Amino acid sequence: MTPARSHLVWDWNGTLLNDLSLVVAATNAAFASVGGPSVSADEHRVRFRRPIADYYAEVLGRAVDDEAFGELDRIFHDAYRGGLTTCALADDATAAMTAWPGTQSLLSMWFHDELVPTVRTYGLTGRFARVDGLRAEVGGGRKAESLVRHLAGLGVDGREVVLIGDSIDDADAALSVGGRAVLYTGGFTDAVRLRASGHPVADTLGEAVALAAALP
Repeated sequence: MTPARSHLVWDWNGTLLNDLSLVVAATNAAFASVGGPSVSADEHRVRFRRPIADYYAEVLGRAVDDEAFGELDRIFHDAYRGGLTTCALADDATAAMTAWPGTQSLLSMWFHDELVPTVRTYGLTGRFARVDGLRAEVGGGRKAESLVRHLAGLGVDGREVVLIGDSIDDADAALSVGGRAVLYTGGFTDAVRLRASGHPVADTLGEAVALAAALP
Protein backbone atom coordinates (compact mmCIF):
# COMPACT_ATOMS: atom_id res chain seq x y z
CA MET A 1 0.00 0.00 0.00
CA THR A 2 1.34 3.43 -0.94
CA PRO A 3 1.61 5.73 2.11
CA ALA A 4 -0.20 9.07 2.29
CA ARG A 5 3.19 10.76 2.02
CA SER A 6 4.81 9.10 -0.94
CA HIS A 7 8.46 10.21 -0.70
CA LEU A 8 10.96 9.39 2.05
CA VAL A 9 14.12 11.45 2.59
CA TRP A 10 16.80 9.67 4.59
CA ASP A 11 19.45 11.34 6.70
CA TRP A 12 22.89 9.74 6.43
CA ASN A 13 25.23 10.38 9.39
CA GLY A 14 23.83 8.89 12.58
CA THR A 15 20.85 7.41 10.75
CA LEU A 16 21.64 5.06 7.87
CA LEU A 17 25.35 5.20 8.76
CA ASN A 18 26.28 4.14 12.29
CA ASP A 19 29.10 6.62 12.84
CA LEU A 20 28.42 8.00 16.33
CA SER A 21 31.68 6.70 17.82
CA LEU A 22 33.71 8.21 14.98
CA VAL A 23 31.88 11.55 15.20
CA VAL A 24 32.55 11.77 18.93
CA ALA A 25 36.24 10.94 18.42
CA ALA A 26 36.54 13.54 15.66
CA THR A 27 34.72 16.12 17.77
CA ASN A 28 37.13 15.50 20.63
CA ALA A 29 40.06 15.90 18.24
CA ALA A 30 38.71 19.33 17.33
CA PHE A 31 38.20 20.28 20.99
CA ALA A 32 41.69 19.04 21.94
CA SER A 33 43.24 21.26 19.26
CA VAL A 34 42.19 24.33 21.26
CA GLY A 35 42.70 22.90 24.73
CA GLY A 36 39.05 22.03 25.25
CA PRO A 37 37.53 19.14 27.18
CA SER A 38 36.55 15.75 25.84
CA VAL A 39 32.91 14.68 25.62
CA SER A 40 31.53 11.18 25.98
CA ALA A 41 29.07 9.72 23.50
CA ASP A 42 26.23 10.22 25.98
CA GLU A 43 27.25 13.82 26.62
CA HIS A 44 27.47 14.48 22.88
CA ARG A 45 23.96 13.09 22.37
CA VAL A 46 22.59 15.37 25.08
CA ARG A 47 24.35 18.55 23.96
CA PHE A 48 24.74 18.28 20.15
CA ARG A 49 22.74 20.73 18.04
CA ARG A 50 22.92 22.87 14.94
CA PRO A 51 24.37 25.33 14.19
CA ILE A 52 27.31 23.21 15.35
CA ALA A 53 29.25 26.38 16.22
CA ASP A 54 26.74 26.92 19.06
CA TYR A 55 27.41 23.41 20.37
CA TYR A 56 31.16 23.98 20.21
CA ALA A 57 30.84 27.33 21.99
CA GLU A 58 28.85 25.74 24.82
CA VAL A 59 31.39 22.97 25.38
CA LEU A 60 34.42 25.25 25.05
CA GLY A 61 32.90 27.97 27.21
CA ARG A 62 33.65 30.77 24.78
CA ALA A 63 32.37 32.28 21.56
CA VAL A 64 33.28 30.48 18.33
CA ASP A 65 33.34 32.90 15.41
CA ASP A 66 33.34 31.91 11.73
CA GLU A 67 37.12 31.76 11.48
CA ALA A 68 37.49 29.63 14.61
CA PHE A 69 34.69 27.33 13.55
CA GLY A 70 36.21 26.90 10.10
CA GLU A 71 39.44 25.63 11.67
CA LEU A 72 37.61 23.35 14.12
CA ASP A 73 35.48 22.01 11.27
CA ARG A 74 38.61 21.24 9.23
CA ILE A 75 40.18 19.34 12.12
CA PHE A 76 36.94 17.46 12.72
CA HIS A 77 36.66 16.35 9.11
CA ASP A 78 40.31 15.35 8.84
CA ALA A 79 39.85 13.08 11.87
CA TYR A 80 36.51 11.81 10.57
CA ARG A 81 37.90 10.84 7.17
CA GLY A 82 40.68 8.90 8.85
CA GLY A 83 38.22 6.55 10.55
CA LEU A 84 35.42 6.30 8.01
CA THR A 85 36.30 2.80 6.83
CA THR A 86 35.52 1.53 10.35
CA CYS A 87 31.84 2.51 10.08
CA ALA A 88 29.04 0.16 9.11
CA LEU A 89 25.44 0.82 8.20
CA ALA A 90 22.87 0.70 10.98
CA ASP A 91 21.90 -2.89 11.71
CA ASP A 92 18.54 -2.78 9.96
CA ALA A 93 19.27 -0.06 7.40
CA THR A 94 18.99 -2.28 4.33
CA ALA A 95 15.78 -3.94 5.50
CA ALA A 96 14.27 -0.55 6.38
CA MET A 97 15.04 0.94 2.97
CA THR A 98 13.55 -2.12 1.30
CA ALA A 99 10.37 -1.83 3.38
CA TRP A 100 9.49 1.68 2.20
CA PRO A 101 6.81 1.37 -0.53
CA GLY A 102 7.29 4.80 -2.13
CA THR A 103 10.23 6.67 -3.61
CA GLN A 104 13.23 7.60 -1.47
CA SER A 105 16.27 9.84 -1.54
CA LEU A 106 19.25 10.74 0.65
CA LEU A 107 20.16 14.16 2.03
CA SER A 108 23.24 14.64 4.17
CA MET A 109 25.01 17.64 5.65
CA TRP A 110 28.34 15.97 4.86
CA PHE A 111 30.28 17.25 1.85
CA HIS A 112 28.63 16.21 -1.42
CA ASP A 113 31.83 15.27 -3.26
CA GLU A 114 32.74 12.85 -0.46
CA LEU A 115 29.23 11.61 0.25
CA VAL A 116 28.45 10.33 -3.24
CA PRO A 117 31.39 7.92 -3.57
CA THR A 118 30.94 6.78 0.04
CA VAL A 119 27.30 5.90 -0.56
CA ARG A 120 28.44 3.99 -3.64
CA THR A 121 30.90 1.91 -1.59
CA TYR A 122 28.00 0.69 0.55
CA GLY A 123 26.14 -0.40 -2.58
CA LEU A 124 23.25 1.99 -2.01
CA THR A 125 23.30 4.37 -4.98
CA GLY A 126 20.58 2.56 -6.92
CA ARG A 127 18.16 2.78 -4.00
CA PHE A 128 17.84 6.55 -4.14
CA ALA A 129 16.17 8.84 -6.66
CA ARG A 130 18.71 11.50 -5.64
CA VAL A 131 21.71 11.81 -3.32
CA ASP A 132 22.70 15.26 -2.07
CA GLY A 133 25.34 16.41 0.36
CA LEU A 134 26.62 19.80 1.45
CA ARG A 135 27.87 21.97 -1.38
CA ALA A 136 30.00 24.31 0.71
CA GLU A 137 33.53 24.37 2.10
CA VAL A 138 32.47 24.59 5.76
CA GLY A 139 29.63 22.64 7.35
CA GLY A 140 27.72 23.02 10.57
CA GLY A 141 24.60 24.86 9.41
CA ARG A 142 20.94 23.92 9.49
CA LYS A 143 19.35 21.47 7.07
CA ALA A 144 16.24 23.37 5.97
CA GLU A 145 17.76 25.23 3.01
CA SER A 146 19.46 22.06 1.77
CA LEU A 147 16.15 20.21 1.92
CA VAL A 148 14.45 22.88 -0.19
CA ARG A 149 17.11 22.49 -2.89
CA HIS A 150 17.00 18.69 -2.62
CA LEU A 151 13.24 18.55 -3.18
CA ALA A 152 13.44 21.08 -6.02
CA GLY A 153 15.96 18.81 -7.74
CA LEU A 154 13.60 15.90 -7.33
CA GLY A 155 10.50 17.82 -8.35
CA VAL A 156 8.79 16.67 -5.15
CA ASP A 157 6.33 18.78 -3.13
CA GLY A 158 7.33 19.04 0.54
CA ARG A 159 3.83 18.06 1.58
CA GLU A 160 4.50 14.59 0.12
CA VAL A 161 7.63 14.07 2.21
CA VAL A 162 8.60 12.23 5.36
CA LEU A 163 12.18 12.69 6.60
CA ILE A 164 13.81 10.08 8.82
CA GLY A 165 16.73 11.49 10.79
CA ASP A 166 18.38 11.56 14.19
CA SER A 167 18.23 15.24 15.13
CA ILE A 168 15.73 17.96 15.97
CA ASP A 169 17.20 19.88 13.04
CA ASP A 170 15.97 17.12 10.71
CA ALA A 171 12.44 17.60 12.04
CA ASP A 172 12.68 21.38 11.75
CA ALA A 173 13.76 21.00 8.12
CA ALA A 174 10.85 18.70 7.32
CA LEU A 175 8.33 21.06 8.91
CA SER A 176 9.77 24.01 6.99
CA VAL A 177 8.67 22.46 3.68
CA GLY A 178 5.31 21.18 4.90
CA GLY A 179 6.56 17.65 5.49
CA ARG A 180 6.71 15.36 8.50
CA ALA A 181 9.59 13.70 10.33
CA VAL A 182 10.24 10.50 12.23
CA LEU A 183 13.21 10.74 14.59
CA TYR A 184 15.58 7.84 15.23
CA THR A 185 17.13 7.29 18.66
CA GLY A 186 20.21 5.41 17.42
CA GLY A 187 22.12 8.48 16.25
CA PHE A 188 23.55 11.73 17.56
CA THR A 189 20.68 12.91 19.79
CA ASP A 190 19.55 11.69 23.18
CA ALA A 191 16.22 9.84 23.06
CA VAL A 192 14.74 11.98 25.83
CA ARG A 193 15.33 15.12 23.76
CA LEU A 194 13.82 13.51 20.67
CA ARG A 195 10.68 12.37 22.50
CA ALA A 196 10.25 15.79 24.08
CA SER A 197 10.08 17.32 20.59
CA GLY A 198 6.61 15.89 19.98
CA HIS A 199 7.59 14.18 16.71
CA PRO A 200 7.17 10.42 16.19
CA VAL A 201 10.23 8.62 17.55
CA ALA A 202 11.58 5.16 16.70
CA ASP A 203 14.30 3.01 18.27
CA THR A 204 15.01 1.13 15.02
CA LEU A 205 14.98 2.17 11.37
CA GLY A 206 12.41 -0.51 10.62
CA GLU A 207 10.09 1.01 13.20
CA ALA A 208 10.81 4.46 11.74
CA VAL A 209 9.70 3.35 8.27
CA ALA A 210 6.52 1.81 9.69
CA LEU A 211 5.73 5.06 11.50
CA ALA A 212 6.52 7.10 8.39
CA ALA A 213 4.21 4.96 6.25
CA ALA A 214 1.35 5.48 8.71
CA LEU A 215 1.59 9.29 8.85
CA PRO A 216 -1.37 11.20 7.42
